Amino acid sequence: MSGLLSLLLVSVSVGLSNFAGAIGIGLSGIDARTRLRVGLAFGLFEAAMPIIGLLLGQAVAGYLGHFAKYIGAALLVLTGIYTIWQGRRAAAQEQKSGTVVAVQGMRTHQLLVTALALSIDNLAVGFALAVYPVDIWLAAITFGVVSILMSLAGLELGHRLGKRAEAWSEEIGGTVLILVGIAIAAGVLG
Repeated sequence: MSGLLSLLLVSVSVGLSNFAGAIGIGLSGIDARTRLRVGLAFGLFEAAMPIIGLLLGQAVAGYLGHFAKYIGAALLVLTGIYTIWQGRRAAAQEQKSGTVVAVQGMRTHQLLVTALALSIDNLAVGFALAVYPVDIWLAAITFGVVSILMSLAGLELGHRLGKRAEAWSEEIGGTVLILVGIAIAAGVLG
C-alpha cells in the first residue's frame, strides 16, 4: 500500500507541471476536442516517459537525469514564446485587415512539443523506478491517469479564467508556459 501511495504522490508531483501548462492552454478557449487532445497527449507522454527512462537504463540516468528538467524547461519557454508570438501575429493581422482572426487553439505540433517538454523530467523518474521494486506498467498507468485528470482540471480552470481575460489570452497562456518552464528549471515544479 505504501508503494502505491508513493507512486500516487510522485504522479501528482510530476503532474503539477501538466496542471499548470493546461491552465495556460485553457486560457485561449477550449472545447471537447481540445480537452480530448490535451488529455491524451499529456497522459500518453507522462505514461511513456517513465517506461522509456527505465528502458534506457541507469547508465544514462547520471548524465541525462541532471539535464532533463532543463531541457524540458527550455522547450516550455520556447513554446511559450512561440504562443505569445502567434497571438501577437494574429492580433496584428486582425488590426491590419479589420477582420477577426479566430484562434484555432493549440496546433498539433505545439501540443506535442508542450507535452514532451512537460514530461521529459519523467525520464529521470523512470531511471529512479529502475532501482525500486515498482511495476513499471502500474507506474505508467498511474502517471497517465493522474496526468489526464490534472490536465483536464487545469484546462477547465484556464478556460474559466480565460473568459475574463480573453483579449490577452494568448499572451497570458504563453507567459504561463514560460513561467512553468522557469519553475521546472528552478526545481519548484516537476
